[in-house]
Amino acid sequence: MTPTPYLFFNGQCAEAIAAYAEIFGGEILEQLPASQMPPEYPVADDRKGWIMHSRIRVGDGHLMASDYVMGECPDMAGSSVMLSFPTADEGKEVFDKLAKGGVVEMAWAPTFWSAGFGTLTDRFGIKWMIGCDEEPKG
Repeated sequence: MTPTPYLFFNGQCAEAIAAYAEIFGGEILEQLPASQMPPEYPVADDRKGWIMHSRIRVGDGHLMASDYVMGECPDMAGSSVMLSFPTADEGKEVFDKLAKGGVVEMAWAPTFWSAGFGTLTDRFGIKWMIGCDEEPKG
């Protein structure tokens, strides 16, 4: 069994998934607009263009997401999406791309457990922990 993060947005899902597919070199496998929801799940006219479900392939796993079509989604709290890359250079490249327009909580730097690690909240409000499998130097 492989856990799959499911992210929620307030109207920015399509933009976020496109950005993540580019940043991670992933492939968008599904993207369904809220306008395709069955009639028993009415969607406000101003949300019909929102995304009810999307999925991208990220490495050997998936990342799923949707807009919070039926209400307002609070900011992400109490969890982060953790990704670890083979090298510090790969991790830093992804960290820097995710950090554009976001807020860095812990700047990318070597730690006692890894050659590179950092935490941030991206421009879409998603919390990330980015690390690498490369051993610390020294």
